[in-house]
Amino acid sequence: MTRSVQAVLFDLDGTLIDSAPDLGAAADKLRTDRGLPSLSDEVYRPLAGAGARGMLKVAFDMTPEHPDFASLREEFFCNYERSLTARTYAFDGVVELINALRERGLAWGVVTNKMARFTDPLTRAMPLFASAAAIVSGDTTPHAKPHPAPLIEAAARLNLAPEQCLYVGDDLRDILAGKAAGMLTVAATYGYLGEKTQVQQWNAEYAISAPLELLNILF
Repeated sequence: MTRSVQAVLFDLDGTLIDSAPDLGAAADKLRTDRGLPSLSDEVYRPLAGAGARGMLKVAFDMTPEHPDFASLREEFFCNYERSLTARTYAFDGVVELINALRERGLAWGVVTNKMARFTDPLTRAMPLFASAAAIVSGDTTPHAKPHPAPLIEAAARLNLAPEQCLYVGDDLRDILAGKAAGMLTVAATYGYLGEKTQVQQWNAEYAISAPLELLNILF
């Protein structure tokens, strides 16, 4: 490590938790409610990180320009709200990682593009997040990632300079936001990335293929 890191910030979906089953189920209900055949979890998984836009693309090959997009998105949101943690779980090694960070005196937090409408009840429902020192959602600041504003807000809540934080995420927008905020960045390659994703082109300082590999970078 080339500089002192005092806190670790994480993206949420695809980095700390696997929420793809619940996101996919919320989208799939839109299909079955309309008499369309169900699609498998694995069809939805690659676009789970893209939220409603990704799920509606899979379910109906629908883009935000479609006239029905807004109404279907809200119906998707309502479906998802009813089952935020039915099949969502922390990736293997995440609980141990967070415990190790805490044992070594590092603060940690979450910076996600997920709206607070979902982030707040989800993180309250999962014991993992009880020790998070900051949770910043996609609508906490006027800008979402890849803008650096949410990361700067999280650092401020930790009473740290952004340069004292490291950011871990599984999407290019995470790395862009982290770099723009002046943080060291780590690409998490174990989440929803497809085989065609060229992670090395993101230019993150580090990459990990499992959560606990982060400890090798920090200590």
